[in-house]
Amino acid sequence: MMKKLIFLALLFSTHLLMGQNENARKKNYNLKKNIAIESYDPVSYFEGKPTEGESKWSYEYKGVSYLFSSRVNLTKFKNSPDKYEPAYGGWCAYAMGESGEKVKIDPETFKIIDGKLYMFYNFWGNNTLNTWNKNEKTLKTKADKNWKKFLP
Repeated sequence: MMKKLIFLALLFSTHLLMGQNENARKKNYNLKKNIAIESYDPVSYFEGKPTEGESKWSYEYKGVSYLFSSRVNLTKFKNSPDKYEPAYGGWCAYAMGESGEKVKIDPETFKIIDGKLYMFYNFWGNNTLNTWNKNEKTLKTKADKNWKKFLP
């Protein structure tokens, strides 16, 4: 009986923790109308051409919803979501490294680094990808550290 109670307590606490983690992700991810990457298909970036997703191919991963441009891309994401999710919750990588701030992105300004998707602000003549490229190693190290402040 005691083992069963301990098991149930662990199961319940794990469920609570997962719910808290999902809420923290949702709160800290760059979402518009509860959709990540401004409705762009995360897999399409790895194919070299960012493409908007369609609502008929949507998927929620750990509390964050994504749209896909095809069933094939949806399946690829489901099989390996951590590979395709954008770094820093889809916020501008440069801003995360420079100041630790969550800054909006242009969904068509991106870079794949070591198999991970990084997004950038690119408005009003300010393309932060260009600045990032000049000091990528330092900015990435700082961004990795700063992003940890937002998630448990």
